[in-house]
Amino acid sequence: MGAAGIVALLMVTISALLLATAAAGNNPAFSCGPGAAQGGYGFCNQQLPVERRVADLVTRLTLAEKVTQLADKASAVPRLGVPAYKWWSEGLHGLSVWGRGMHFNGTVRTVTSFPQVLLTAASFDEGIWYRIGQAIGTEARALYNLGQAEGLTIWSPNVNIYRDPRWGRGQETPGEDPITASKYAAAFVRGLQGTSTTTLQASACCKHATAYDLDDWRGAVRYNFNAKVTAQDLADTFNPPFKSCVVEGKATCVMCAYISVNGVPTCADPDLLTKTIKGEWGMNGYVAADCDAVALIRGGHHYTPTDEDAVAVSLKAGMDMDCGNYTQVHSMSAIQQGKMTEQDVDKVLRNLFAVRMRLGHFNGDPRSSPLYGRLGAADVCSPAHRSLALEAAQDGIVLLKNDGGILPLHRSVVTSAAVIGPNSDDRGALIGNYFGPACEYTTPLQGLREYVKDIAFRPGCNSTSCAFSKIDEAAGVAGWHDHVILFMGLSQKQEQEGLDRTSLLLPPKQQSLITTVARAAKRPVILVLLTGGPVDVTFAKNNPKIGAILWAGYPGQAGGLAIAKVLFGEHNPSGRLPVTWYPEEYTRVNMTDMRMRADPATGYPGRTYRFYHGETVYKFGYGLSYSKVTRRLVVPSQVPNTKNLLAGVSTTVDDGGVSYYDVEELGAERCEQLKFPAVVEVQNHGPLAGKHSVLMFLRWLNATGGRPSSQLVGFRSQHLDAGEKASLTFDVSPCEHLSRAREDGKKVIDRGSHFLSVDEEVESEITFDS
Repeated sequence: MGAAGIVALLMVTISALLLATAAAGNNPAFSCGPGAAQGGYGFCNQQLPVERRVADLVTRLTLAEKVTQLADKASAVPRLGVPAYKWWSEGLHGLSVWGRGMHFNGTVRTVTSFPQVLLTAASFDEGIWYRIGQAIGTEARALYNLGQAEGLTIWSPNVNIYRDPRWGRGQETPGEDPITASKYAAAFVRGLQGTSTTTLQASACCKHATAYDLDDWRGAVRYNFNAKVTAQDLADTFNPPFKSCVVEGKATCVMCAYISVNGVPTCADPDLLTKTIKGEWGMNGYVAADCDAVALIRGGHHYTPTDEDAVAVSLKAGMDMDCGNYTQVHSMSAIQQGKMTEQDVDKVLRNLFAVRMRLGHFNGDPRSSPLYGRLGAADVCSPAHRSLALEAAQDGIVLLKNDGGILPLHRSVVTSAAVIGPNSDDRGALIGNYFGPACEYTTPLQGLREYVKDIAFRPGCNSTSCAFSKIDEAAGVAGWHDHVILFMGLSQKQEQEGLDRTSLLLPPKQQSLITTVARAAKRPVILVLLTGGPVDVTFAKNNPKIGAILWAGYPGQAGGLAIAKVLFGEHNPSGRLPVTWYPEEYTRVNMTDMRMRADPATGYPGRTYRFYHGETVYKFGYGLSYSKVTRRLVVPSQVPNTKNLLAGVSTTVDDGGVSYYDVEELGAERCEQLKFPAVVEVQNHGPLAGKHSVLMFLRWLNATGGRPSSQLVGFRSQHLDAGEKASLTFDVSPCEHLSRAREDGKKVIDRGSHFLSVDEEVESEITFDS
């Protein structure tokens, strides 16, 4: 660092110390209260538009004060009555101890812990997703009112596509399908941010843009990984969830990822941050950088020669909030060296303060807010939120195998049982990662005790790693009981942020434990898997001594009770897998190969149900029920007259000889006119009532030219009594649902036949032509 840089760093440090010292003795709890000295300032005038209030505040700040705002721990400005603010809080599936903004050491010490996201996604129920976001936002605002939150900017949800089954953070996502992830993103964000058009309940941040789905795999690490991604894959796989977050959900933040995409760090990419997210998608908010991602522009990716260059290139690209203090430390010297200007900082501050103002932080005491001021301790871990945690877990659990109708169990028959496995009574197996202190914990063992009086419990292994096991002891107990239930799977020791898997199998001794216990048991056993991601359990699927298999994800605080209710038929399972379960041989595929589409010439098998052509353990969307359910797609009778609507629209012929329409040329108005309803008749033939998820897919005439094998169009979840029949309407938009991405990323609709199907079965042909 040169002399100028040292002087600048000292200036920033001294300024920060002076402000921190002042703040310690005079740090206001909130701005613009009645009688406050700053009450006459324009930024306190709630009658003015947010833009004018923000502009007034920014013009009153000195450059040194401005620089102290460029970190997730923003300093107070006591002379203007501006309190300190902490931008980083987490709410992935409940408020979290990760981050700096939330505290659990006051009146409220616990919060509602919902299932980890992948299990919630398995419900295919937008209503549940919305209500979970709403509950998390409510609890965040309640903590803020109680003085236990120094921020309301929640850096959730994670809507990255679960591209590779080995990814340690796949558990945090809504799965592998872009339509599912997009709908989850919009529903969760709308719930968390609230329904007010003027005041946010909390601010959501969709992460991590874009094509981020590798943490640490065989020496490839996220901090310097360059993801080589085609324009086609960006357009139809990686970017849609983020677009939905902003356009449909109105998210006030998008987070850029650690990685580079095609040689450009995402936090330094103006095409992504400014042109696309803020421009084309119209985000009204800020871009946050993942923690230390700006520092990695130089230190990890070697994209810039100096720290000042890294800060300047990121701020100019559209990054607004640096998690960490790197931007805060180096901005003054970057300005002095001419790398950027004070106006560049002003642009960032306008975005940041606008979000704080929309949160009501410059409207006086937050407890006086007519919208959210009433929220308090009674709104955290409320009966409604506890009930929702149970509902979400129940609706997400997926029944994968049920030979001979071994399930559901019956209380009158099961008077005793052997419960075996390291996940049987482990609280950690309930909550995954990014968790907070839960209101309560019901482990599977505790849940079963509500139904079975006599339980013999043996963990069999000391942990999911099974470094120490007592397989013979567990098998001996199993042999004495008519009913045996095993709770096996993974934990954060095998999959988590910073840790990708190298195998899709269960730890070897777990498999031995399961097989040995099943062999010793009098009748087929029940296997319950608590995992974040998919596992290859072909051995159990094909073993007749294993009668039933359930996947319960990491099911949250009520997970044990939810599992018990499913096992005993008090809840009819309706979950469907949101991710493909691959065989172990899939691990031969290089995880760093970002291509979605298969390449038969090299043997590359492709990824996700849309492009993978190999064998599966269980398919995307798979899930059994205790009831016999039939679904019938009614041929759409109200398809618009495309000949008239498309008259005069030009077509282009691709290399495969197929002609298509350019969606952009069709335009928004014509796209709206082309929409039509498709109806699915679904009937529950019994014997149990329950919810049933219906998935509708699209298939093209062929899968050449990079077309997916099939593509989810939409889904509905419907509760049906035994014998009940219902008609579910799907709104089909040809421009959205019948289109595909060309190699250059442009969306087009092929002329000719398209085939709609329910659960990839009976098809209806739709002709799209002029």
